[in-house]
Amino acid sequence: MSIWGLIANASVVVQLVMLLLISASIFSWVVIFQRIRVLNNAKNIRLEFEDNFWSGMDLSQLYRKITVEQDSVEGVENIFTAGIKEFTRLRQNINMDPDAIMEGVQRAMRVALTREEEKLDQHLPFLASVGSTSPYIGLFGTVWGIMHSFIGLAEVQQATLATVAPGIAEALIATAIGLFAAIPAVISYNRFSASVDALIVSYETFSDEFSSILHRKVHGRDGGEG
Repeated sequence: MSIWGLIANASVVVQLVMLLLISASIFSWVVIFQRIRVLNNAKNIRLEFEDNFWSGMDLSQLYRKITVEQDSVEGVENIFTAGIKEFTRLRQNINMDPDAIMEGVQRAMRVALTREEEKLDQHLPFLASVGSTSPYIGLFGTVWGIMHSFIGLAEVQQATLATVAPGIAEALIATAIGLFAAIPAVISYNRFSASVDALIVSYETFSDEFSSILHRKVHGRDGGEG
């Protein structure tokens, strides 16, 4: 009546269900640890960048620091570099309308924001799928195991608790494994979704603030020349 003995003696269908749920649980934990690393990295990048951005550092100097001194540009830094790069490129055209410049800058930052959002949301649907389907898959294994157990009891003249218990126990293990796979996935998905939403809101806020700064910059230049 050990757990391993029950699993070994379970029907092939129940064993396949258990294997599927264990595999889903393992992949879920891989995704969980990977998402923790990605989200923590995005938060650290945002905090460090905002400290530099609001410290009064020249935008050109900050751009060079990000693009030259770092191996990769991620998170809010990607939105900033996309905006400043497009702003510099469009501003070189003397006949370019200031409003057209700002439209191009905002469009470039929206594209960068969308790409960062896709990176943050990556693999989260998998956690949602595991959390929502694992209990039902485990329940299917339980129902199948109990059905298989009762079919076996039909061939026995006298059914006792000793003959019924192993079949029911091995069937219930499938439900237990399904819950074991689903609970961490659901908790992690909800927590990661909240963290992603908070980061996206901070990215959007920065995009609006940065657009305001560039708007004043480009109109201030035109006003001075006029």
